[in-house]
Amino acid sequence: MIKMHLVTAYHGLKPKDEPSREPAAMRRRMLLLGVPAAALLAGCASKPTSNGSHASADPTRRRPAGSADGGVVPINLGLSGELRDTLYARVMMVVNTPYTYGGNTPEGGFDCSGLIQYAMAGITTRKLPRTTSQWAGVSAPIERSDLQRGDFVFFNTLGGRYSHMGIYAGNNQFVHAPSSGGVVRTVSLANPYFAKRFTEARTVFSV
Repeated sequence: MIKMHLVTAYHGLKPKDEPSREPAAMRRRMLLLGVPAAALLAGCASKPTSNGSHASADPTRRRPAGSADGGVVPINLGLSGELRDTLYARVMMVVNTPYTYGGNTPEGGFDCSGLIQYAMAGITTRKLPRTTSQWAGVSAPIERSDLQRGDFVFFNTLGGRYSHMGIYAGNNQFVHAPSSGGVVRTVSLANPYFAKRFTEARTVFSV
């Protein structure tokens, strides 16, 4: 019975990013069922632990490069800035692709870090990370005012600094794979939900 109500609550969400626009009754129903609203809005980042919680998003806790987690490059990929437009074009080609937790292909859908992995695979042959915290670990921090097309934006939606991420598209917009709307889409950084959860801007480009 609880499972049936949970499915009803999820599919009843409107395709919007701001939790404030959800019907009050729906929010109360999710809370009664023990479902955090943020988990349904932008929950794609960290791999769940065995008890169902989300793994730490602290990149300093990553295993060293060359270890069993895939040998992620320790810091900034340092790609040429000439690849920014190619990255942007690749991510825009999959706008409206359905959200799928753990997905990283147009056919299978995307979660937020899977979208970044797919887009980045089109501009480099280097081994790429998968989780949001790993993406933070291979990119360099930049000022928000210095954001350029193709840079990364990170948000705290699940209690961690790198819970959710997207690719900056210019004009204060970013592309991401949210769970609430169900499809890859472009959203403004001024969106109330994301504006108050923005944590950091980072880049994988050297110039």
